[in-house]
Amino acid sequence: MNEKTALVTGADGGLGIHVTKALLDAGFLVAGLAPKIKQSDFDNSRFTALAVRLDSLEAAKRSADAVITKFGKIDVLAHLVGGFAGGPSVGETDDTSFRRMFEMNVDSAFHILRAVLPHMRKAGLGRIIAIGSRAAEAPGAGVGAYSASKAAMVSLVRTVAVENKDSGITANVILPGTIDTAANRTAMPKADASQWVQPSAIASLIVWLASDSASDVTGAAIPVYGRGL
Repeated sequence: MNEKTALVTGADGGLGIHVTKALLDAGFLVAGLAPKIKQSDFDNSRFTALAVRLDSLEAAKRSADAVITKFGKIDVLAHLVGGFAGGPSVGETDDTSFRRMFEMNVDSAFHILRAVLPHMRKAGLGRIIAIGSRAAEAPGAGVGAYSASKAAMVSLVRTVAVENKDSGITANVILPGTIDTAANRTAMPKADASQWVQPSAIASLIVWLASDSASDVTGAAIPVYGRGL
């Protein structure tokens, strides 16, 4: 019970693997949530796999309850779940595509926040760190739905910071530029990946934000743009 517990959503993704390993290396007990995640994905006795699709409040509550049942608390929520789609202009974007971005980037955050916050408020402490996007503050052509959804998520998390500033809970958002993952390299084979953000850099920042040293940092939207600034 003296060990800190972290719930990581999207724990088996291109960024999630790095964040999960960094938290484990820092001594956290980690519950990793993803639809197809397996216990064998991380060779560490402090890791617990939660094979859950975060598509409803009920799924989020079941996940939070499972962590509480096993570990007794949730000290840290690292919310990495999200999705990207781009191409059409705003005038050419259909309702389904627009709504899909909000389901992946806003609804998932809304559900897991509602599931985790009551436990953190009861404990009188907690660290919430979410992954936004540079596009939330600097939108570009062809990514209107994505940018809007990430901007809404940033606002949601910063509101949580204000609402819980006297409850021992901090809530911050990281705004990365393009992250150097295998998926992004496949999607953009001609791009200069040397300008991209390293997942390990974001993971290290998350570990710090989850620490006692970051207790005065809350309500922040932290840019991590890499050398492609």
